[in-house]
Amino acid sequence: MNDDLYQQALLDLAKAGHGAGTLPSPDGTALRDSPLCGDRVRMQVVLEDGRVKALAHDVKGCLLCRAAASLVGLHGTGLNAEEAAALSEQVAATLAGAAPPPGWSELSLFEPVRPHRNRHGCVLLPFETLHAAIIESHKQV
Repeated sequence: MNDDLYQQALLDLAKAGHGAGTLPSPDGTALRDSPLCGDRVRMQVVLEDGRVKALAHDVKGCLLCRAAASLVGLHGTGLNAEEAAALSEQVAATLAGAAPPPGWSELSLFEPVRPHRNRHGCVLLPFETLHAAIIESHKQV
């Protein structure tokens, strides 16, 4: 295990669990899991004018997945479907080393994951699940 992957700020982010829980009446829900590592993320959203007004997540997964979900919980409100998709793509590009971390300063905490391609999915899963939940909410309308 590479200690650089698990610096204290990342541990703190995962432990904080921003957005962890459930919403009483979500507009959209998505469940995604990684068959490679077993991480599972359920994301719920409430939208207002096409943007995330509230979100909640339930994560059964590794520290990286929990930290990424906490980051989504911290900053994901206000996003629309297109912005959530773009963010997911930007995070993937950052992990691949093709782009600097987008927007949220805490995304730099995941830079040590770059050389560990088998862990990229752990970080991406919450971002992808947020986008899926927003898309699902549009189907409910």
